[in-house]
Order: sequence, then structure tokens, then C-alpha cells
Amino acid sequence: MERLGGCMAMCRGDTHNTEEDKSPALESKPPNKILWGSLTTVLILTFITITVIGILGFKPNNQKSFFQIVRISFQDQSGSLVNQSALVDKQRDVVTYYITSQTNHTTALLFDMQNGLLCYRPENQDTCFLRKMERDDLENVQTILNMSKYKVNEFWLQGNQTRYHTEFLGVLGRNQVEPLTLGKPFQTLCDRIPIFWVRKAQGPGKQRLIYFCIDICFPNNICVSVCFYYLPE
Repeated sequence: MERLGGCMAMCRGDTHNTEEDKSPALESKPPNKILWGSLTTVLILTFITITVIGILGFKPNNQKSFFQIVRISFQDQSGSLVNQSALVDKQRDVVTYYITSQTNHTTALLFDMQNGLLCYRPENQDTCFLRKMERDDLENVQTILNMSKYKVNEFWLQGNQTRYHTEFLGVLGRNQVEPLTLGKPFQTLCDRIPIFWVRKAQGPGKQRLIYFCIDICFPNNICVSVCFYYLPE
């Protein structure tokens, strides 16, 4: 009995000691799980933050490539050197010509290929003039678009190969255009100024006066002098 009691005492003692030895190990596991869980959460949040910042902060440069400036140089009929520039909007198929006179005044011509419209804003004129594009207009502007595709930035017109002709446009003074019916490029060009329709005509006649003319040249060696006059109401 003594042996058995001693054994039981020893066994109980050993069992108690064993449980005491194991308890610290068991108590140390929960902090490790919490630590690893916290680290995992931090890593996930960091990854999400970096991804969101990358998406919001990324600004594609492709938009800049939609625009290209083509410069056209030529000698007019008097022999004077003339420089013109054409801003090509490849995304909208819009070409805007800027013609600067010797008095540093600029005339703008906007060709909208998608809608088939041509808009003039002459120098020293607080008025825009709108007309529908014709086949010749489309062909002339297409040469600018083709040059932009081949990354041509400058073009020199050969004087002995250039063809000149004159066009007359009659202003329909009572047919004012609502800017909201036009696209954004027209609204920007003709901001807060009236827009009137014009149409091609044979000429003003002796009883009518020509108010102004615009000279524009295209890379296909065609130069056009566009002259405006007001039609009788």
C-alpha cells in the first residue's frame, strides 16, 4: 500500500508538474496567432492602398498623342513668306488652321471631318461663319490627317507647283446658329460670339462689297483665297 500510495503521489505529482510545464506553451500560442493575423491584415491593407494609389495616380499620356501640330510654309503670290499651323485632333478628326497676318492677327479655320462642317473665325471679327464641307474640302483636309499619321511636322509648298483659286461666300445674316447644337470644338472657337451660316456663291456682284478675304494653303499644293460678303436680306 505504501508503494501504491507513493506511486500515486508521485504520479499525481508528475501529472501536476507536466500540466504546469505545458501551460506556458499553451498560453503562448494565442499571441502568435494574433501577431500573424495582424501582419497579414497589414500586408493586405498595404497592398490595397498601393493598388488604389497606383490607379488614381496613373495618368495616361496617350491623350497628348491625339494632338499634333503641322506647320506649313509657302510664298504667296506677292513673294512674301507665309507661315501657317494646323492643329490636328486625331481623336475627333478635327483640324484647326491658324493663319497669322503680318499685323499679328490670327484667323482660325476649323474643319470637322466627322460632322462635315467648316467654321471660320476671321481676324478682327467678333463673328464666326459656318458652312457645310464639300468634297474638295474633305480632300484638302485629308492631306493634313495623312501627314499626321506619318509624323510629318513641317511642310514647304513649292511655289511653281501651287495652284491658286478664289472662293466667294455669302453671309446669311439672319440665319444665326445656336452654339449648343454644335460640338465642343466649335463652342470653344466661337465662345460667346454669334455664328452665321454662309454659302458658296458665284461672286458678290458690282452692287456688293467684299468685306474680307482669308488665304489658306494645303500640303497638296492648293491655296484658296476665301472672300466674304453679306447677301441682301
